[in-house]
Amino acid sequence: MKKSILIVAVLSVFAFSSCKDNAAEKVNEENVATAEARDAESGKFPVITFEENQFDFGTIDQGTPVEHIFKFKNTGEAPLMIVNAKSSCGCTIPEYTKEPVAPGADGQLLVKFNGSGQNQVSKTVTLTTNTKAGTETLTIKAFVTPKAGAAGSPVKVPTT
Repeated sequence: MKKSILIVAVLSVFAFSSCKDNAAEKVNEENVATAEARDAESGKFPVITFEENQFDFGTIDQGTPVEHIFKFKNTGEAPLMIVNAKSSCGCTIPEYTKEPVAPGADGQLLVKFNGSGQNQVSKTVTLTTNTKAGTETLTIKAFVTPKAGAAGSPVKVPTT
């Protein structure tokens, strides 16, 4: 029992004596300045501001391809990157710039819709970005008039 108390006491002395160094004296001032600059920059995000985030093509004939350009501006404090753009279905194709958009600069995103569907249709395009939110959503709408004879379209019956 006396030996265990003695061993614990000796280990305690080693543990407390090894912590005598002042940690503040070991800090490299250059590393502190670099870390402060990095932390100041980490709070800056790009902000994507669209002129419009929804567009209505109006009435179009089924199968008629249409397209619209969504214009935006980076109103944030860091370069804007659009990492990915995907639509809610294969009938809508987004095309976007792969280059960073500098703060204050303008950009655009082209959305193509092939005119599929019938009646009122609404499609979304989801952008994956480096903004604080991480995603942005755009919407396109159209009223698609079915082709004559297509399923669900009114069929004109000749009268005699």
